[in-house]
Amino acid sequence: MDVVLAVLVLAVLGLLTLLGVSVRVLDQFERGVVLRFGRLHGDIRGPGLTFIAPVADRLHKVTMQVITMPVPAQEGITRDNVTVKVDAVVYYRVYDPVRVVVDVQNYQAAIAQVAQASLRSIIGKSELDDLLSNRERLNQGLELMLDSPAVDWGVHIDRVDIKDVALPETMKRSMSRQAEAERERRSRVITAEGELQASRKLAEAAAVMGAEPAALQLRLLQTMVEVAAEKNSTVVLPFPVELLRFLERGTPPEPAPPAANGRVPAPRPASVTDGG
Repeated sequence: MDVVLAVLVLAVLGLLTLLGVSVRVLDQFERGVVLRFGRLHGDIRGPGLTFIAPVADRLHKVTMQVITMPVPAQEGITRDNVTVKVDAVVYYRVYDPVRVVVDVQNYQAAIAQVAQASLRSIIGKSELDDLLSNRERLNQGLELMLDSPAVDWGVHIDRVDIKDVALPETMKRSMSRQAEAERERRSRVITAEGELQASRKLAEAAAVMGAEPAALQLRLLQTMVEVAAEKNSTVVLPFPVELLRFLERGTPPEPAPPAANGRVPAPRPASVTDGG
């Protein structure tokens, strides 16, 4: 009786062990590929409980989630002979679990190596200005370079982004000086354009004042009002030359004193004195 009970216990334990070896659980984002004695067997296993034959079957789990893989910084020389370090990030996912298991030994390592090689190739084909300001086009080119071999492995490249471009310190200083010179040039051009416009307006104003003498007097009065508003103790008033000439013409000439020999000298013609 004891022997029979022991055999039953051993049989139950063996069944439990066999059941534990045969049962596998796949998450919602996983798919399973079964190899029986090294050969592909059956269809792709979906999420949930799945059973495999002990010893004969091997279950390979493949995640179907989007994988984010950072690409280490790669140093290279651009087409305009500038040494830079560029790092990127790759977003990809598996669309064919069978190819991932059968066609490539380690698809993650393969994608990483292709990404590094493609990034170095992009650096060599691009100029520094493209790396700094035209990254969208470079991202698309890098995505195409990665997607070509990845499709044969059952992997789809969703997106590739260049994160950072590290420049040498000497290049940073040169770019800073260039930017300062460009801002200085723009400032001088704006100042010169302002002076040109002001000179044109002043020339137009001078033409108007030359045609209308009263405009000059009005401008003089306006200037006095502006000066008086500043609470100054001294007011400089320019005296028109035309007024001096008018007063000189209206003043009678003084009689000439008699000469020593009794002759009266001829009257001296009136002269106009310029002042202002």
